Amino acid sequence: MRFGLAIPQYGFSLPSGETSFEVTAAWARTAEELGFDSVWVSDHLFYSFSRYGADPAPIAALEPLTTLAGLAAVTERVRLGVLVLCAAFRHPSLVAKAAATIDAVSGGRLELGLGAGWLEEEFQAFGYPFGPIGERFRSLEDALAITTGLLGSDQPISFDGAVWKTREAPSSPTPVQRPLPVWVGGKGGPRLLRLAARYATGWNAVWRLAPDPYAAKLTDVATACEREGRDPATFRRTIGLYSLIGETESRAEATFERARAAFPADAMREDTWSSWTADTLSGTPEQAIDRIGAFAALGVEEIVVSPWTLPFAVIEPDMVSLLAERVLPACR
Repeated sequence: MRFGLAIPQYGFSLPSGETSFEVTAAWARTAEELGFDSVWVSDHLFYSFSRYGADPAPIAALEPLTTLAGLAAVTERVRLGVLVLCAAFRHPSLVAKAAATIDAVSGGRLELGLGAGWLEEEFQAFGYPFGPIGERFRSLEDALAITTGLLGSDQPISFDGAVWKTREAPSSPTPVQRPLPVWVGGKGGPRLLRLAARYATGWNAVWRLAPDPYAAKLTDVATACEREGRDPATFRRTIGLYSLIGETESRAEATFERARAAFPADAMREDTWSSWTADTLSGTPEQAIDRIGAFAALGVEEIVVSPWTLPFAVIEPDMVSLLAERVLPACR
């Protein structure tokens, strides 16, 4: 099992509210020093908690591709990933070009994720059409076809999609990694898994997942691979999980209560410690190790940890150190 860390990049990611590349880079280097295999950012032009009834004011965010390029220059070993780029925000040929460049700068350490997007406010604010999910999936399908085509070929690519098109687009220079890992991110509905089976390295889902429902999804993975003529053994699986860890369960539960109380607009008021631990990586180190073992038995090869009740937030850094010292070595 490999382990990634979802590192701070938003205005809510740290207790100070600071959003800067320097902070994000410092956490990338810390993750590398602690033994994490990868670090991850996500793709929002700004963040918002308005869906929880909180203050709708936009929350600052770092752009992920330029952030990863910067991280490539200040880290040495850790892999660099994005979960996930919104397919509607950038022409896929530009994404492929940026990905190949970042892969070169990093010496072959990029992990590229693509998804359909979901935060309507940022689409509207920056002038992107936010259509029904079917339209956003068409954009994602075109993006996957073009991006994987350009990253995996030495020849120019022509593609006439419903949303994105190319005409004899050159693909040089190619990335260091052949193939460069491309992940499809989402809940795992039939259409998304078919796209993943057709184009991608594999599928990533986040942030609350329990082993039994995830195992049931693997039947859909097998069906998608069969329909696309793909060997399921080549279809890779990673997940992201919220994580609240303590030396004892009572300490972990106390952390949960602090995090629940601080969650925007009291949106976690219905959550209990029992409901939280059911589908996150939480509890004592030993309980976390058991949960990781259950996912490993299902073929999950990497878990990206987000150590709070919000994604890409590090509010209590001691939890990251505890994960690195007590959990990661036991699950290698």
